[in-house]
Amino acid sequence: MTAQIDYYVSLNSPWTHLGGARLEGLAARHAARLRIHPVDFSAIFAASGGLPLPRRSPQRQAYRLMELRRWRERLGAPIQLQPKFFPAREALPAHAVIAVRESFGDAPAVALAHAILKALWEQERDTGDAATLAELAAGVGLDGGTVLRLAEEPRWAERRAADTEAALARGVFGAPSYVLGEEIFWGQDRLDFLDEALGR
Repeated sequence: MTAQIDYYVSLNSPWTHLGGARLEGLAARHAARLRIHPVDFSAIFAASGGLPLPRRSPQRQAYRLMELRRWRERLGAPIQLQPKFFPAREALPAHAVIAVRESFGDAPAVALAHAILKALWEQERDTGDAATLAELAAGVGLDGGTVLRLAEEPRWAERRAADTEAALARGVFGAPSYVLGEEIFWGQDRLDFLDEALGR
């Protein structure tokens, strides 16, 4: 039986970006299905006691930058610690990823999400901009115009809200979260535990 990893992401999250390639490799090694959910973490934080970055204490914000610097060096990932367009407007790209997931499949949706994160965190691009989003879609082999037209359909906002409620019901509270059955693995630094669980 094929294992399914439900992959709950924020398209603004550097931690999601830092774990993306390793997660894809891990899923491939275990022949697991990777199902992406770009949910609304502002709603998840409101319901679970989390705080958006600007409302966190100065100590927590400073520590976050320290950790990003450490992980950038550990992984050799050329991320910008404070990218020009962060936080990007997330609704349109999230709707695009959901539309691609539902219209073309899981793998193209993951590819688009990871391209969006790379553009934001490495390339200083405005991922909330429609023209940029179309270019990123084309870059992963999709038709940019088609993806934009799909993303503008109101049903994807409704689907994102439903996915967000489902994430909360499963106990998700932070990004990225990888859910395997009833087990939640929060953060790209928990990928080794996910790997072990898949191996069992």
